[in-house]
Amino acid sequence: MNREVKIREPRYKQISLDIASRIVSGQFKEGSKIYGRSTLAGEYHVSPETIRRAIILLEDMGVVKASGGSGVTIISMKNAQMYIESYQSTESIASLKEKVLELTARKKEIEEEIMETIEKIIDYSNRLKNTNPLTPIELKIEDDSHLIGKTIEESKFWEKTGATIVGIRRGHEVILSPGPYMAFNKNDTILAIGGSDIIERAKEFMKHDLFTT
Repeated sequence: MNREVKIREPRYKQISLDIASRIVSGQFKEGSKIYGRSTLAGEYHVSPETIRRAIILLEDMGVVKASGGSGVTIISMKNAQMYIESYQSTESIASLKEKVLELTARKKEIEEEIMETIEKIIDYSNRLKNTNPLTPIELKIEDDSHLIGKTIEESKFWEKTGATIVGIRRGHEVILSPGPYMAFNKNDTILAIGGSDIIERAKEFMKHDLFTT
């Protein structure tokens, strides 16, 4: 699902930006007067009120000076440039926010797809666990297991059973290739690979540490 957000600027703001661009380009010179509101309204095909709001915005930014009866005077090309740059910066931030929303939605989709795929792998592995020693099987850590609180390294899981831990299921999360310092929690499920005799040895080890040295 791609989420696309488009915000259309009000017409008066578009016109104010266009006028500022014409000032920066030199079409309207500093110190000169531009058309009256009626003329601008006809040029931009909008109402005089829309032009009035655009001029007020430019006046607030120090770009023009509107005087009743004497038109609109261009007072600063520099402020016109700053106004345009400020708008572009705001647009850039808005675009980045849109991108974050889109990536967040895609991230959630990808994570869900990964979990579905892992579930399928584990389900398929369980059904074929007696046919391939490289197919991981699930080993549930019981509430009274001596492994709880120990790290993989501390438990010496591989040394004592020969089974290789390839992942740990914790709640709805599957941690693949856990490092030696990851500790076992109650209700974790170990995903391990090995021959049938090794797996049986691992199951017994999880109940009781019968192989202490």
